[in-house]
Amino acid sequence: MRQKHRDTKNAASIIEAAVKQIEYTLTLASTDDSAFNIIRNVYECFRMLGGALLVAKGIESQDHLAPLRELLQLNVETSRPTKLLENLRTIRHNINYYGYTPKKVEADDALSWARACFQPLVEAVRQEIGKLPGAQRQ
Repeated sequence: MRQKHRDTKNAASIIEAAVKQIEYTLTLASTDDSAFNIIRNVYECFRMLGGALLVAKGIESQDHLAPLRELLQLNVETSRPTKLLENLRTIRHNINYYGYTPKKVEADDALSWARACFQPLVEAVRQEIGKLPGAQRQ
């Protein structure tokens, strides 16, 4: 990881993009054919939240693990475990690099998990960024 200048405005933009994309993804009908895109989109929205935290802290990540670690370190109460993000990362990795074809049931689970965890994590990310020195209140 590389240190950069903190950028809370960019972090806020990343959060808003993630919110917009998760809202769209949650409207998709879950089928065996759409499972591929649903899982990848859900994962990417969560990765973006972790990335926003890193950008706000002035850290440039070289991989997906750092944003996920950053996100999972937050103390957030959700109705489903946030650590399930690691399972989603594995499925997405298998989709992208090994040609895995997910099923509707996996997409249903990803959507259910996103509904349970995304908004609480968005709020926690915003609060965490707001605590940073020099953060602009938004």
